[in-house]
Amino acid sequence: MGIKPRFRGRSATKLDAKGRLRIPTKFREVIQEHYTDALIISQLGKCLVAYPPEKWDEMEANSLKQLSQVHPDHRSFLRLFFSRAEDCEFDNQGRVLIPPLLREDAHLDQELVLVGMLSHFEIWDKSTYGLQDELDRQNEPKLMELIGDTGL
Repeated sequence: MGIKPRFRGRSATKLDAKGRLRIPTKFREVIQEHYTDALIISQLGKCLVAYPPEKWDEMEANSLKQLSQVHPDHRSFLRLFFSRAEDCEFDNQGRVLIPPLLREDAHLDQELVLVGMLSHFEIWDKSTYGLQDELDRQNEPKLMELIGDTGL
């Protein structure tokens, strides 16, 4: 049984003037070797999230099973997350165009940080990521306690 491909680590990158993002080699290789050569990108909180189509399909299937179509909070989440989802294909230079509305929603400037989250990766504006990283570091003792309770 082999190790399943994962998105790990962080990479600094930039959007070009047309809003295209070059995916760093370590993430691009995972996609090319194990998934369909495309991404589905949506917004979650202050960043964008990018999933290979196969991982997106798994998440959609789980959402259909676990989220109510009539519960107001579930409907709000579905509306916020799935209505922003965009299919993004790679061009011949290995870039994906981030649609303008998604760039606006996540306040993406030119400088970005991509953050591996195992099944997907996050796309952050560099300054917003810096603020979030500082918050995460401040919460680290609490997070370690919470995660420790899971057996990790």
